[in-house]
Amino acid sequence: MSASLISILTQQLHLPSWQVQNTIQLFDEGATIPFIARYRKERTGGLDETQVEEIQKQYNGLQEVEKRRQSIIKSIAQQEKLSPELLEKLNHSWTLTALEDLYLPYKPKRKTKASIARAQGLEPLAGNLMKQQSGDVERLAHRFLSQEVESIADALQGARYIIAEWINERAYARESLRRLFQREAQVLAKAVKKQWAEKPEEARKYRDYQAFGEALKRIPSHRYLALRRGESEGFLKLSIAPDTDRALQELERIFIKGNNEASKQVLQAIEDAYKRLLQPSLETECRQAAKAKADAEAIRVFAANLRQLLLTPPIGPKRVLGIDPGFRTGCKLVCLDEKGDLLHNENIYPHPPQREASRVMSKINQLVEAYKLEAIAIGNGTAGRETEDLVRRMRFKRDVAVYVVNEAGASIYSASKVAREEFPTYDVTVRGAVSIGRRLMDPLAELVKIDPKSIGVGQYQHDVDQTKLKESLDRTVESVVNQVGVNLNTASASLLQYVSGIGSGLAEKIVAHRQAHGAFSTREALKDVSGLGNKAFEQAAGFLRIPAAKNPLDNSAVHPEAYAVVMRMARTLQLSLEALVGNQKALQGLDLKAFVTEGIGLPTLEDVVRELIKPGRDIRGKATAFAFDPGVRKVEDLKPGMLLNGLVSNITNFGAFVDIGVKQDGLVHVSQLADRFVSDPNEVVHLNQQVRVKVLEVDTAHKRIQLSMKI
Repeated sequence: MSASLISILTQQLHLPSWQVQNTIQLFDEGATIPFIARYRKERTGGLDETQVEEIQKQYNGLQEVEKRRQSIIKSIAQQEKLSPELLEKLNHSWTLTALEDLYLPYKPKRKTKASIARAQGLEPLAGNLMKQQSGDVERLAHRFLSQEVESIADALQGARYIIAEWINERAYARESLRRLFQREAQVLAKAVKKQWAEKPEEARKYRDYQAFGEALKRIPSHRYLALRRGESEGFLKLSIAPDTDRALQELERIFIKGNNEASKQVLQAIEDAYKRLLQPSLETECRQAAKAKADAEAIRVFAANLRQLLLTPPIGPKRVLGIDPGFRTGCKLVCLDEKGDLLHNENIYPHPPQREASRVMSKINQLVEAYKLEAIAIGNGTAGRETEDLVRRMRFKRDVAVYVVNEAGASIYSASKVAREEFPTYDVTVRGAVSIGRRLMDPLAELVKIDPKSIGVGQYQHDVDQTKLKESLDRTVESVVNQVGVNLNTASASLLQYVSGIGSGLAEKIVAHRQAHGAFSTREALKDVSGLGNKAFEQAAGFLRIPAAKNPLDNSAVHPEAYAVVMRMARTLQLSLEALVGNQKALQGLDLKAFVTEGIGLPTLEDVVRELIKPGRDIRGKATAFAFDPGVRKVEDLKPGMLLNGLVSNITNFGAFVDIGVKQDGLVHVSQLADRFVSDPNEVVHLNQQVRVKVLEVDTAHKRIQLSMKI
């Protein structure tokens, strides 16, 4: 790890160098982000997960820059053109853009107009013109006539091609224009008339962009991605550039030194360089930069939504009736025990065309009694509202809570390899209903089995960089899983693979070991799993829970490496370990400085005490029941002014989508979220939040619903 790299990172992140260096060392030692943030606070100075992740991201980015730098240096050295001055410039460049600008004059080129002119011997003429000291350019050009260059006009044209290439390759000129593009470029869109004429219905979604313009530096990410999609589908033509005259003036300021005939030749070369070389190149750069920025924002929104969804409160280990609703094919019922194991399944047909409502209600009552069911989970898809209405009309002999569950992605799970392995003898309808029931019991444990992109809580997720999207979503799942903690004796391999230090291979080995040898009684027993070494144990142990463990610390976030310190605390207070755990008064009276060791400092001790006061606390809280307004089932039932119950189903930069039970989510625009300015919708709402909304506008034909929370 070079000192210069640490110095650059320190400047970029505004952090002390020791924090950056120690964090990178931890990564090099094989530590994960959740482990570093939770259990190595002394070494990082208490950096949180976001800061640790940013160090990793920036570090990886600088390593890519260094790799490219060495490749460029090698290429120029092989051409025997690597001067000490150029080498110094390359070594002090820490962005790919700056490196590529310096490399451009030395980059191997295909045949160009300038290279042809050089082959004709016109480079000295170009050099003379560039000095702008001569007023008689024809006399200069005459000396370069040959069999290949037949006229003075041809000679001057060839020289201008060479000058244009020089202008294009000057790093300072490119940087000056780049800043102009960043300050003043406009994103312009216009309709492709032929495509609009051929596909008018598909084109309608781009009607706001038929003749559109907005400053590049101000355009929101969702709008830029929409424009790009319109362009890729052939409905729009985009361009990104500042005013041409402003760009030419900037180049003239840099390159024009006089007011003679030679200067006029350079002026022509400037215009050619800009329109043929610089403008297309810098527009491509701007497009890529704008796309990267829009992608990053869209991915951030998706990750934030996914985090909230994964943190949905569970109802916990209760017996559940899961219902996957349907009309013609009926509703699939499954009865699940406290562990989520399948006890019973069958089909019912309460809706048209069969209409067996009375029979169905009797059947559900029988199942509730027979399997001692405590809650009912109803999928929110087709026939969801109708099924909910029927169930809510029922009277049970025991307390049974009714919940509507977002079933997005359940069909993906039901056809997946994971589902087939869990339920090899059941079809997709049973698996889908099981997923709905389990989502109520423990949303996190079930949702990790589904590709996050299938859950439907993002914006333009199919348009962004898929590799970066996957990395971000996987990282989000990892963060939440470790934040919540995992029951070692009930977790699936799908859930265990996200625990710090484990991964998919070890997760499967843990499940296999559990099936062969029974439940784990201690965290230490995890070391008996084949292939799970000390490093993996160190990384994972603190995030795994054993609720019935003899040692209560095995069901807490206290890491085994801190057990000895906790035992010292108990001895100091003359309490048993069992009496210490949960004893807030005794724990808050401790002088933590007395328990500091070489490896465990005050930050970790403070975390230990917080955990001992409330061991095993689920940060997600408990699920609460929710009911849509009766009598409102379809868009046609809506009228402006109605006040309705809703659930926040998705959050974007421009507002929040709310499920009001009509199978089409309504939009609460960011301006309608609160009676104040809102810059980020996440300040006001969160996913699955129960809200009260007012209907502002209903477009029945296109099923668009405008809502407001300002009521």
